[in-house]
Amino acid sequence: MDSILILDFGSQTTQLIGRRIRDLGVYTEILPGDRKLTDADLANVRGIILSGSPASVYSPDGAVPDRRIYTQGVPLLGICYGLQRMNKDQGGTVEALPQREYGGVEVTVSIPPTNHLFFAAFDRSILLSDIIARQVPAKSEASTVSFMSWMSHGDTLTHLAPGFREYGRSSTGFPAVVLHESQPWFGLQFHPEATHCERGIEIIAAFVFGVCACKPEWTMEQYIETVRTSLAEKVGNSPVLLLISGGVDSTVAGGLLLKTLQSDQVHLMYIDTGLMRKNETLTVKDSLERLGAQRLHILHCEDEFLEALKGVEDPEAKRKIIGDLFITIQEREVCNLGLPESYFLAQGTLYTDLIESGKGIGKKAHLIKSHHNVGSPLVEAKRKAGRIIEPLDRLYKDEVRRLGQLLSLEESVIRRHPFPGPGLGVRIIGEITKEKCAILREADAIYIEELKRRGLYDEIWQAFGVLLPIRSVGVAGDLRTYGWVLALRAITSADGMTAEVYPFPIKDLLEISTLITNTVKEIGRVTYDISSKPPATIEWE
Repeated sequence: MDSILILDFGSQTTQLIGRRIRDLGVYTEILPGDRKLTDADLANVRGIILSGSPASVYSPDGAVPDRRIYTQGVPLLGICYGLQRMNKDQGGTVEALPQREYGGVEVTVSIPPTNHLFFAAFDRSILLSDIIARQVPAKSEASTVSFMSWMSHGDTLTHLAPGFREYGRSSTGFPAVVLHESQPWFGLQFHPEATHCERGIEIIAAFVFGVCACKPEWTMEQYIETVRTSLAEKVGNSPVLLLISGGVDSTVAGGLLLKTLQSDQVHLMYIDTGLMRKNETLTVKDSLERLGAQRLHILHCEDEFLEALKGVEDPEAKRKIIGDLFITIQEREVCNLGLPESYFLAQGTLYTDLIESGKGIGKKAHLIKSHHNVGSPLVEAKRKAGRIIEPLDRLYKDEVRRLGQLLSLEESVIRRHPFPGPGLGVRIIGEITKEKCAILREADAIYIEELKRRGLYDEIWQAFGVLLPIRSVGVAGDLRTYGWVLALRAITSADGMTAEVYPFPIKDLLEISTLITNTVKEIGRVTYDISSKPPATIEWE
């Protein structure tokens, strides 16, 4: 099966490149950018993509790829750092920009009058619009086309390596598209994988199909079969314990385990931390029993978690405490279950969790925020021991939903908005108390129910309330009040790596706000968060 190899230099969007290509039906492998490549690594590889990076090519942190990539005759596509890396490796120079290029930047591309391998993948009259993957008759004159790219870099090419030519330039006056005249090497100073990049998917498809001539042979059905085979081989007859929250990720992971292994082999442990949504435990119990779970263990641990979190305000500290206590309780309860030491611990970890926790493919990924199922020292100890199973760790949220549909899970579960592992613990800013949990739980339930009643829920990728650590003066009747402030969050997204604010109809937003303040007396003021990702993250902590 044809494949594209992606070399990861630590970019937060490396997996987006892989996901875009998988959406096109072509298999991808992602390896560390500085890995010494073997023949097995390059088997069936029709093209190689060099990812972006938070590092600079002239800094000690800038990983260097195996020089073998330049001698195999395989097409190369360098993205951001990847382009700079190619240019420097071939004798060019890269220097710091006077001002960082970030966000939407217009790029103008000059189309050469003679056929070029990259441009031959596009119809020149509608460049970056429709993929036709065929040779286009030569034109007597070069033409240009402009589009809005998505950039994030602080360096630029100041001298092109021999053989490279500039074919596209940013509106700020720096190289944006660079191609080699005799080798199948191409470079983009912007990120076509980003949702915000116009024509991004067409550019990727032009490389995959027009340049690399890949055949679309990879499907989610094949992914399921591969994962199920791998699970069966790794686990054998050993018991598997899945820490399940009832959200989409862990439920789909549970469904995959139950449909792959013997049902009495799979133990599902749900820990009620006291940081859950309203009626969450009952909802989880019902949905898991309908999945056919025979060994469901529900633990009520609210007091333990609230005691451990008493007086803690730092968000990273809260995540670590919650994550460590999750595993501590799990290990304690495993003893009560009588599971052998050979049991496997399963988690519904997504690749976005790994990326944001600094656990990218290579060693250059940066920490954005910790996830309790990734960064906990106890989880990492189990990971090193080879006793962790994460069947979703190369998937994004929308892919997990598609996987859930193929596993015939209930639509109400598949369509459910994401819920963080630490629960309300990262939606209560500052110290967590039982009273604050009750206030936020009730307000959040009203918010979500109103979205469903108004037909807005399925238009939104994720919606939730955040209880702020401030009180605001208000009036109720003739009395002065001093209530908590609630921030509402609603975003649209394809994968969670980037997000836009949901453009609420103002009538709905006003009515929901009024309903919350009238019903939850402790809340005196409601605000709406209008921050996109980036620069903000989806959750507040």
